[in-house]
Amino acid sequence: MELTRFIKANKPLWSELEQLLQRFGSRRGRLQSSDIDRLAELYQAASSHLSSVRDAKGAGETAVYLNHLVSRAHHALYQETGRSGAQLRDFFGRTFPDMLRRRQTFIAAALLLFLIGALSGFLAVRIDPLNAHVILPGNMASSVDPSQTDKPRDNLHSPIVSTLIMSNNIRVAVLAFIGGVTLGAGTVYLLLTNGLLLGALAAVFFQVGRSYVFWAYILPHGIIELTAIFIAGGAGMYMGYRFLVPGPFPRRRQFLRSAKESVQLLMGTVPLFVIAGIIEGYITPSTMPLAAKYAVAGVTLLLVAAYYVYGLVSARNATEHPSPSNPNMR
Repeated sequence: MELTRFIKANKPLWSELEQLLQRFGSRRGRLQSSDIDRLAELYQAASSHLSSVRDAKGAGETAVYLNHLVSRAHHALYQETGRSGAQLRDFFGRTFPDMLRRRQTFIAAALLLFLIGALSGFLAVRIDPLNAHVILPGNMASSVDPSQTDKPRDNLHSPIVSTLIMSNNIRVAVLAFIGGVTLGAGTVYLLLTNGLLLGALAAVFFQVGRSYVFWAYILPHGIIELTAIFIAGGAGMYMGYRFLVPGPFPRRRQFLRSAKESVQLLMGTVPLFVIAGIIEGYITPSTMPLAAKYAVAGVTLLLVAAYYVYGLVSARNATEHPSPSNPNMR
């Protein structure tokens, strides 16, 4: 190896790595994901260069320099990994619960719209059972057999079912969120129609005295799943509201701000859909007693309520004892 040529060829990369490490040390909050990716690339390159010059004749000072540079880069990447985990914990521990509290009116409105649709569907089928064929899509009405609900479904492959259910539920939530672009009209329609379907199905089972069995298969995953959809629906309606009622800010600016917050609300629902999909893939089709499935539903309801109360308490504590580094909380 010709050391002089090697150093000359790679010195620009080492200098870039040094400059990036200085930015990590002084302005961490301003770093973008692209900066982190570039740091990883430069770290790998410098590590390779260190291996190349370590045993080269007369490369003692260069090897020491690269060893120090690689050690600094490794430390920075390790810190950034820990920081990402801390950011995730902070989001679900403080930011997301606080956002739920601040947008609870819109989330409650989404719940109300769903209940209106569910009640309408239930009453429509109760009054005339033939309405089930009008409300339920395709061949669902004719294929629903309440007498088969409590039979085990051992033929279902739970991991595949869980994945499909998560994908479908996330799609519904995304559509409810995107409905905000239509000034909330699409969100309102989606919530009403999904409530209508559930209400109609509930009426079908109610008419043959199978409500206990029906809700045992719906509630274990449904409480978490519907909570996530209500949050996504509330986010969509908030976007539409801010476009119609921008307040003192320009309409475009206020809409973009509300869209950014609504995206965070939507992202916060992803773990809820994962949990709901796992429950629906493994617990719903299982042969466990119906009472046990109701117990699972009760536990999920308590956990959702506890998380909401935790958000209220955290927000109150943040207001009463603001952080010195966050003057907006004062």
